[in-house]
Amino acid sequence: MSVARPATNGTPLQHTPRLRITRRGYALLTILVAAPLVIAAFGLALNGGGASAGVDASSVTFAHVTVQPGESLWQLAGEIAPSSDPRDVVSDIVQLNQLGSTEVQPGQSLAVPLKYSH
Repeated sequence: MSVARPATNGTPLQHTPRLRITRRGYALLTILVAAPLVIAAFGLALNGGGASAGVDASSVTFAHVTVQPGESLWQLAGEIAPSSDPRDVVSDIVQLNQLGSTEVQPGQSLAVPLKYSH
């Protein structure tokens, strides 16, 4: 049995009850702590780091070629870089020119990375 002893100034010392957290309290506390972390993780994942605009010039230098009638992007890749894998050349041209497919039209001007142009 615990007896409250008087303090040095003559007032009795009061016991403060211990905080007891129930199972539901633990679940709520976990949710309150985890929710902002999960939201922040999703925000960063969806943002993807974001692109930043700057005044620096692009590190890729390129030349322009014009597609001739009957010429495909695969044929063009073989002509401009015969020693390279045409799949890599086509992929780089598609990416640099932001093409939706490998189809090109006669007279279309395409940027070609300088590493492939002769």
